[in-house]
Amino acid sequence: MHVPTLSRRSFVLSASGLAALTLAGCASGGDTPSSAGGGDGFPVTITHKLGTTTIEAEPTRVATVSAANQDVAIALGVVPVAMPFFDYGGDAEGVLPWVRDALAGKPMPQVVGRSLEPIAFEAIAAAQPDLILATYSGLTQDEYDTLSRTAPVVAYPDAPYSTSWQEQTRIAGRALARSTRAEELVVATQSRLAAATSEYPQLAGATFAYTGGMDGGQLGIFRPTDVRVRLLEDLGMTSAPFVEQNAPGGEAVYYTVSAELVPRLQSDLLVGFFGTPDLDAAFRADPAVQEMPAVKAGGYAPIIGADRVAASSSPSVLSIPWVLDAYLPVLAEAATRSRR
Repeated sequence: MHVPTLSRRSFVLSASGLAALTLAGCASGGDTPSSAGGGDGFPVTITHKLGTTTIEAEPTRVATVSAANQDVAIALGVVPVAMPFFDYGGDAEGVLPWVRDALAGKPMPQVVGRSLEPIAFEAIAAAQPDLILATYSGLTQDEYDTLSRTAPVVAYPDAPYSTSWQEQTRIAGRALARSTRAEELVVATQSRLAAATSEYPQLAGATFAYTGGMDGGQLGIFRPTDVRVRLLEDLGMTSAPFVEQNAPGGEAVYYTVSAELVPRLQSDLLVGFFGTPDLDAAFRADPAVQEMPAVKAGGYAPIIGADRVAASSSPSVLSIPWVLDAYLPVLAEAATRSRR
C-alpha cells in the first residue's frame, strides 16, 4: 500500500459552540475590517518562507490552493471565489463535507484545478482574486512567483505542509483583517481539544507513532512537525521517541523505515489512516505490522474513510470539530487496551 499523495505531500467549549462561531463568521462575509476584525487595518505585510507579501486593501476576492486554506477563510466569514477540487474526501463536486456544511444556503466557491494535481494557474487567474491563501501548502518558489503575478500570495511561514491549524487561522486572520475572530476560533478549538483530555484521560501521556501504511515494503512515519501528529499532541499525547531517533535530516515531515526495524518501534499506540476498510485490512495483515509492540498490545487505532482521513490529516477550525467525535473514541479505545 502507498501513502495517499495528499498525506505524503502534506489532513471551543463544545463542537456546537464552534459551529455557532463559524456560522456567524460565514454570515458576515461582507463585514468591514473594523467590524469583522476588531481593529485590523491595511496595508498588511506578512513575511513567510517564500517571501514578503503586502496586502494593500481588504481582500474581497480570495482564492485558495492546497488543503485547509478554504476552511480557514470560510470560518473567518470569507467565502472564496475559487478553491480546488478535492478528489480525496470530497463529494462528487469535489467539496469536503465540513465545507459543504459551513456553506449551507450560500453560493459555493468556483472549483478550479484539483488538490492533488499541479496548480491550475490559468484558472486561478481567471477567477480574478485579490488574495491567494496558501499558508498550508507545498508551494515551490517558482509556483509562488507565478501565482504572485495574479495576486498577493500568503505562503507557509516555515516549511511545506507544516503550518499548524492555529498558525493557519492567525495568519489568515491578519491577511483578512479578522484577527479578533481568528483568535476566537483558535481559543474555541483549543478549549474543545482540552475538554477531550478530561473526557478521555487515557490519552494523556500516551506515546504514539502515526503511519500512512506500508510504502514500498517500508513503514511510512510522520514526524512531530506534521500537522496530524501535532493534533494528537494537542490532545495530550506524545510522539514516540523512535520517530525522531530514526528520522533523516532535513525538514520533510514524512519518512520510511525498513520492515526489519518496524518491530523495534515502541509506542502505546499506532495510529494509521486508510481510505477504505480493505486498505486497512491489508496493512494489518502485513507480518512486520503484526510484530509491532503497539499492535500486539491492542494499541492500533485506524482512521478509516477518505473524509475522516482528510479532516484529520489537514486539520482546521472547521474540520477538527467535524471529525473529533468520530476520532476520539477510536484513539481512546486503543489507548485503554494498550495501557491496561
